Amino acid sequence: MNKLTVFDCNLIYLPQVGDRNGHITAINNEVEVPFEVNRVFYLYDIPGGESRGAHAHKACHQFLIAASGAYEVLLDDGNSKRQILLNRPNYGLHIPPGIWASEVNFSAGAICLVLASHAYDEQDYIREYNEYVEYRQEDN
Repeated sequence: MNKLTVFDCNLIYLPQVGDRNGHITAINNEVEVPFEVNRVFYLYDIPGGESRGAHAHKACHQFLIAASGAYEVLLDDGNSKRQILLNRPNYGLHIPPGIWASEVNFSAGAICLVLASHAYDEQDYIREYNEYVEYRQEDN
């Protein structure tokens, strides 16, 4: 397996149309996001400063958007770490499978919109960091 790193997680500009009266951003499968979207969910009512996530996926790609407010995404590949601020609804962060991600420091009222390549499957999740490190080492 070709191991992906935190530097394979890309912040992608999402085209917007609008003026002083407001904006619209359209997201199309395999155009604005680099995979086919099969699941959409969003996180909200998260108390300011709180964290979510803290897991990796074996197969699922995710694309995170700050639909409202702001939060940071901590990325970890077992060797390198990277922190990305999401605070504009016309930018999204692509997180490919095999990357540990945590969403932290939510602003009050923030909404984290997630587009996923796969339907929910608990077997695809790695929820314990020590298991994640072992999973990454298995591919050496």
